[in-house]
Amino acid sequence: MTTAVVVTAAGMGTRLGFNMPKALVPLHGRTLIERALDGVITSGIADQIVVTIPPGAEDVFSGLVGNDIDIVPGGDTRQQSVKNGIDQTGTADIILVHDAARCLTPPPVIVRVRDAIAVGQAGAVPGLPVTDTVKVVRPEPPYEPVIDTLERSVLRGVQTPQGFNGDILREAHEIVWPGVDGAPDDASLVEYLGHDVVIVEGSPLAMKITTVLDLKLAELLLKEETKEEV
Repeated sequence: MTTAVVVTAAGMGTRLGFNMPKALVPLHGRTLIERALDGVITSGIADQIVVTIPPGAEDVFSGLVGNDIDIVPGGDTRQQSVKNGIDQTGTADIILVHDAARCLTPPPVIVRVRDAIAVGQAGAVPGLPVTDTVKVVRPEPPYEPVIDTLERSVLRGVQTPQGFNGDILREAHEIVWPGVDGAPDDASLVEYLGHDVVIVEGSPLAMKITTVLDLKLAELLLKEETKEEV
């Protein structure tokens, strides 16, 4: 079985306070995309790696990712960017879709996702139990009436990479998602087709770096890791 990994890196880092592609934001001396690729490469599961990038940023990304990794311009939405990446994977049997912003994802998580697909699952995503109580509300600021309180024991917060049977994921990205802003994630598209998606064990380190606070926390984690190695 051949495995391709699509790493999405086409977004901008505005919420992090940087006027540059988010994947190029520095984290403890290296960019997010370099750290994300380190995890994928170290996992040893990828026969092909494709990185989706902001259009026009080919030169800077080429210098960072190396000649063995394919780069492709992203689209207007994350869903279109992922499809552009998938289109570069040829006939790969297994496709994993990873977010460069989850750049500290441990390699064993990546392996667990791939292994679930290799034994016949249509889709697999890493996830962790939800620790907060989750309320469903009616969004009417400044006060939001609570409609329901969800049972925490059956909730999981999902991460990436999300892995899929290659043919199923290609088919899923050909459908038109009914939502206005596109599917919440790639697993939602596969679920929409009627396929089962399973959860494998995720990791707190697979946190998504979205805000300045996230970036500072990731920086602190890497500093502590460096101290332990000395």
